[in-house]
Amino acid sequence: MTHTVLDQQVAQLVVAAALGLFLGLEREWSEKSAGVRTLALFSLLGALAVIADSEPLLIVGALLVVIHGALLSVQGILRDGDGLALTTGATMLVAYGVGVLIASGLFIEGVTVAVVSSLLLVLKRELHAVAGSLSRAEVRSASEFAILAFVVFPVLPAREVSVNVLGLDLAVEPRVVWLLVVTVAAVGIVNYGVVRRYGGRGVAVTGFFGGFASSTAVVGTMLDHVRQHPAASSYAVAAVLLANAAMAVRNLAIAVAFTLSSGPLLGVVAPLGLIILGSVAIAAFTADWDATVEIELETPFRLRYALGFGAVFLVLVVAGGVANTQFGTVGLLVTAALAGLVSSAGGTTSAVVLYRSGTVSAEAATLAVLLATATSIGVKVALTAGAAERAFFHRVAAYSAGLLALAAVATAAVV
Repeated sequence: MTHTVLDQQVAQLVVAAALGLFLGLEREWSEKSAGVRTLALFSLLGALAVIADSEPLLIVGALLVVIHGALLSVQGILRDGDGLALTTGATMLVAYGVGVLIASGLFIEGVTVAVVSSLLLVLKRELHAVAGSLSRAEVRSASEFAILAFVVFPVLPAREVSVNVLGLDLAVEPRVVWLLVVTVAAVGIVNYGVVRRYGGRGVAVTGFFGGFASSTAVVGTMLDHVRQHPAASSYAVAAVLLANAAMAVRNLAIAVAFTLSSGPLLGVVAPLGLIILGSVAIAAFTADWDATVEIELETPFRLRYALGFGAVFLVLVVAGGVANTQFGTVGLLVTAALAGLVSSAGGTTSAVVLYRSGTVSAEAATLAVLLATATSIGVKVALTAGAAERAFFHRVAAYSAGLLALAAVATAAVV
């Protein structure tokens, strides 16, 4: 037993030193005052303090690192007139912390901190370039998203919460509802960047990735473009279909991924799959792929919209639960259809949450997801009815009706 403990402690010291050396590689390569030897020693010091089980040594070691880093920073400011040495001082403290983590038995955590920290050091130029290219609205959006994902989410109850509505006790999972809000917001942010980067290169990117962020925005852009260029309706039709395909992909992902622990809603796969594949196939054969169009998205994400989205999700969950209790499956489906008029993601989310809590059956949840998707597609068709080019509306309506008919047949076969 003694040999086992000694072997383990020796291994921890070796790993701590190795990770300190790893962190020091970039500092050494950048010709900083603290390189591989200094950072390896600080990492060893952290591990030694934990193995010795000495709290005073742990505190003194941390103070030593902080003082050393502060002196380097002051020296860099006096010599070069900037605070670049702050990064080296922070890296020294990270190296010390890595040693503490390794000696505490948190091996994965220690390695993760070391690797991520090294990556941040190596990607200095790229990170500065990205930060410099961001607009104020984009920085604000990123900050607000961080609040949602890393501040609000952790403080929400991880268990089911009983909500009494009209004398009925409904089970709601706050974290699941909020996680779906964060997921939809994250998809919007990622695809905002994709649309900003590739939006002018073709209808495939504009329609499909723009549809992830906002399928309504895609339809609005196509209406304006067709109004200006009536002869370009073929790729405008393709853009709307691809936006619907993107919406169906999102709803399919939500319905399956968030129900894995309760039994995935596999009944949505065939109907939504037909909508996705059919939309992509029609767009591929009918669009003018040489044409381009720009889509304007003002900002990737805003906090007040997310809070409103979360409120809508919660209201839909509660309304769906009440409707299902009072009127059975019909009540749930009516709620899903109404939700689809505003957001198919909202209708999908409410069905998923109610299914996870056991309030509704898999068949009812599947029908609700599909109905919300179908209603949303119908809204897009209705929006194109105002197009000056009537052929644009007729083609969107015909293709959408055909795809929904195929999806209805598939639904009848699986539900």
